[in-house]
Amino acid sequence: MPADPSVTPLRRPPIRQATLVRSDIGHTFDVCVRTIGVWWPVQPFSAGKDRVRDVTLERRAGGGVYETWEDGTVVVWGELLVWQPPERFAMTWTSTPAPTEVELTFTALGPLLTRVTVEHRGWEALSDAQLSEDCAVPGGYTGGAYRTGWTVILGRLADAAGAPRRHPRPERRS
Repeated sequence: MPADPSVTPLRRPPIRQATLVRSDIGHTFDVCVRTIGVWWPVQPFSAGKDRVRDVTLERRAGGGVYETWEDGTVVVWGELLVWQPPERFAMTWTSTPAPTEVELTFTALGPLLTRVTVEHRGWEALSDAQLSEDCAVPGGYTGGAYRTGWTVILGRLADAAGAPRRHPRPERRS
């Protein structure tokens, strides 16, 4: 079937990645936003790398997302545009040469299975040269670096949220 000439293909399509987490949606969302400073791979996906002490996501629309270094330096990653726990949040992403947008959605597939999807969009804000610039990993947008990066990041989230939760055993009475 020939392509529809009235449809213009996206010149800079969004990056979409997904992972499955062996956990319920509430726990998965909670681990993502409350403990991001623990599971996020700051090496290499941050400005401060090994200087990063914490990553903070202020849980509300308009809240900031930022990293804090050991010396107190704060580097802003973006601002929350959408806050709908436990289904999704979206934020500006200022770690690119021009701001882009990142959205994470959480879909319950069962009582202990959640799909987490990331969409990183807004690439039209970047010039052709900026799209080719290296980011945390070599290659930039045009070389697939952001796709690779989000795969690694989602894998770390899946490992953190899918880890078995330990429940205290009830005491046995003799």
